[in-house]
Amino acid sequence: MNRKWMITAFCAMAALLLTGCSMTVEDMYTLPKRSAQYSQLQSAIDSAMVGLRYSAPISGENQQSVQMADLDGDGVEEYLIFASGNREKPLQILIFTQEEDGTCLLAEVIASNGTAFEQVEYVDFDGRPGCELIVGRQVSDQVLRSVSVYTFADGSAEQQLAVGYSKFLTCDLDADGSSELMVLRPGEAETERGMAVLYRMVDGQISRSVETEMSEPPEQIRRIMVGKLQGGIPAVYVASGSQTNSIVTDVFALKDEKFVNIAFSNESHTTVQTLWNFYVYAEDIDEDGIVELPCLVPMQGTENWPEEEKIYLLRWFSMDLNGKETDKLYTFHNYPGGWYIHLDEAWAERVIVTQEAETYTFHVWDEDSQGTTALFTVFVFTGGTRDEDAVREGRFALYRTEGIAYAARLELGASEYGITEENMTQRFHLIRQDWRTGDT
Repeated sequence: MNRKWMITAFCAMAALLLTGCSMTVEDMYTLPKRSAQYSQLQSAIDSAMVGLRYSAPISGENQQSVQMADLDGDGVEEYLIFASGNREKPLQILIFTQEEDGTCLLAEVIASNGTAFEQVEYVDFDGRPGCELIVGRQVSDQVLRSVSVYTFADGSAEQQLAVGYSKFLTCDLDADGSSELMVLRPGEAETERGMAVLYRMVDGQISRSVETEMSEPPEQIRRIMVGKLQGGIPAVYVASGSQTNSIVTDVFALKDEKFVNIAFSNESHTTVQTLWNFYVYAEDIDEDGIVELPCLVPMQGTENWPEEEKIYLLRWFSMDLNGKETDKLYTFHNYPGGWYIHLDEAWAERVIVTQEAETYTFHVWDEDSQGTTALFTVFVFTGGTRDEDAVREGRFALYRTEGIAYAARLELGASEYGITEENMTQRFHLIRQDWRTGDT
């Protein structure tokens, strides 16, 4: 039996215990036979868990009660059990090793204060063998949290760092192959903004950056992503909600070994306020490996749209390390409908959209003639004959999903502006939803 199967089986058993599920005799007969190795691990864990209960991390990618990692770099993974109990230090991380003869031993217990494990990560922080364990804990029922970094390179747990945080993440902003710890926390009360700090290993010592100001307090953070600036420089994009019902994106990077917020800087006087009235986040929308930021561009005018629903194009641009913007593309996003269209830069800002039910016609405004020319129309069909409707009366299919058929028709001005059936299918996309937040 391999180690991954063992840990999967044990996690499944732990989940049953946690949910209070019971098994009948028939259910028990259907279980696979346990190997001696698995039984020894289970026995060792059962003995150590007396008076404790499983306490899985509540956020992040590692949310199992039982996890595996090669902490000391010997090529053999250790088992980590996240538990809590009524003890002086209630949060417990039980670390088990397995000997060559299959014997499982409780090698170490990391005990700490707190009410819950919030987030756990395994990264190379100091460049030594093994991986460091980074643990975020909720310390109180309020907002107070603490993150610790443990190394096992010398054979036992050694705490390298412990700091307070509102949010934290690991990243490699200097592209040296080792991770840094980025901590976001409240700033001074009078500024009502958050602060960002970067911790990294420099010449064998932990280096703390100068505090860098955020645009908004950390409780307003909506999304954090790690990506690349124009030029391929690593950066962290932090999107926050603002009091003006918009998204403000901070962009953090290392510039000349200094940790800076490129998008909010007293030196560059730049603020990237990406959207107003609805939420759109930075993403690599053209899939070139560089993160683009969205900016609203008011359209020339619209017909049959409610006055309170102002229509905008999105101008997508990337930033370099100096805050310089590079235009990448334009899109029309229909958020209620869940789709968007790429538009050519040459005429995007002259586009007008008219709507009738689920039919959207795109026109281009001609300054010379003071008139409009229809380019193409997008149709959304949901009825029982949707697939047939999508290819009638000069229409062609763009995309099909369960219950919906998207179609288009080229209008009189299409050929003049180089629009074809082929590139229309390339222009059309569904809006992707973030599985972690449910946001688009």
